[in-house]
Amino acid sequence: MESKHLEIIYQESDYDELDAERKRLYDAALAASGHAYAPYSHFQVGTAALLKNGEIVMGNNQENAAYPSALCAERVALFAACATYPDIPVLRLAIIAQANGEVKESISPCGACRQVMLEVEQRSKMPMEILLCGKKKVKVFKGITSLLPFTFTADDL
Repeated sequence: MESKHLEIIYQESDYDELDAERKRLYDAALAASGHAYAPYSHFQVGTAALLKNGEIVMGNNQENAAYPSALCAERVALFAACATYPDIPVLRLAIIAQANGEVKESISPCGACRQVMLEVEQRSKMPMEILLCGKKKVKVFKGITSLLPFTFTADDL
């Protein structure tokens, strides 16, 4: 059996080091997290998707007493963006979480959200930059394949 090596490359910076557009996206995701419906977990996640036309579409987690009926913030934002602007690519997606009013360190999207992010990238034929935002650091990835290296796509069907 041959061993293989997988390397994930991303950038990390402080909020103050971000350019104005990325700060605006961070701030929008943070605002969205404040409106999350999370009465069960008290873990509020917000996302902000910057579209190629300059629009920002926000999303947040929406919980439900029947947990499988809930929806993550990333999918809320991406589905809303694709429903409202079906032919406009998503350039960037910022994700942030807070609990009890305190911003957490950066979180990573769940597997279902990663798969949706992949599909959104494939629809637009371009990668979206992903910002995993935390209270101290922001991790910036060039596309979803950095977070989902072994993909399942329509080509696999």
